[in-house]
Amino acid sequence: MQAGDGHAGDAHAGEGRRVLVVGEALTDVVTTADGRHREHPGGSPANVAVTLGRIGHRPMFATSIGRDDRGRRIQEWLAESDVELTPGSAGSGATSVAASRLGPDGAADYEFALGWAPRLPRAGAASVVHVGSISTLLEPGAGDVLRLVEEARATATVTYDPNLRPSICPDRAAVRRRVERLVQLADVVKVSDEDLAWLYPGEGFGAVLGRWSGAGPAVVVGTRGAQGAVLLADGVELDVPGRTVTVVDTIGAGDAFMGGLIHGLLAAGLDGADRRTLLRTVPPSTLEEILNFAADIAAATVERPGANPPWLSRDAAE
Repeated sequence: MQAGDGHAGDAHAGEGRRVLVVGEALTDVVTTADGRHREHPGGSPANVAVTLGRIGHRPMFATSIGRDDRGRRIQEWLAESDVELTPGSAGSGATSVAASRLGPDGAADYEFALGWAPRLPRAGAASVVHVGSISTLLEPGAGDVLRLVEEARATATVTYDPNLRPSICPDRAAVRRRVERLVQLADVVKVSDEDLAWLYPGEGFGAVLGRWSGAGPAVVVGTRGAQGAVLLADGVELDVPGRTVTVVDTIGAGDAFMGGLIHGLLAAGLDGADRRTLLRTVPPSTLEEILNFAADIAAATVERPGANPPWLSRDAAE
């Protein structure tokens, strides 16, 4: 299940079962290391939805954007990637903005101007519900996201990526409480080493992953940038190395990784609340395949400017 290897048909193993992604969509205003500026659509959950669309799914996406020019560009970007906006996602007000400055190594620092007051749908027929980032922490919408997750567990697999932005939610203790609650509710959690270092200063990466693994999720994945990723499940620990690639920038890499994980759940038939027990007994070989695919998708994304995950079928044909 390699990115771009032509296995686009795997994406339809869960055909008829839908993914609902919930969270912010915004405009990334990027200043490169040499002082150039560019704008492109983004937002962590939006990037996850786009990754899934480009892999071959048709995810539903619940968000909050304006009807301004930036909002229209986001809608076009989502539609081009086979992402379906839920009703009420576009409304009054300005579309949120994330201003990022890239360092010489391609890493980004962010400043935000945003709001989060969405009209969220019910989980409905979705067999996977994904949440993460700003939308799980910024009120008034964060409480609605938490309630949706609590309700969705009855029917769906819940996936979660904290993808923290401390400049927006600097109260570490409050953020930690909300993150830990969502970890307890989730079936699959992906978290970066940077997020864990901010949440738990002085605690080891592996120690926190182990604690989270025992708190409720069937699968916990910790990413370490170029150093690869670690997966913990019941009685299983897997380590996949980072890929050797030419880094253009790292924007959207973790989101592409998350999209790859969700794709793997669907391709293996592990989505839906009725598969929750099965997810805890999946063979290590299947977990390793899912993890490697996610790493390949992330690696392909860092080779491109902006949050621009690959089109699986299109790139395989080139």
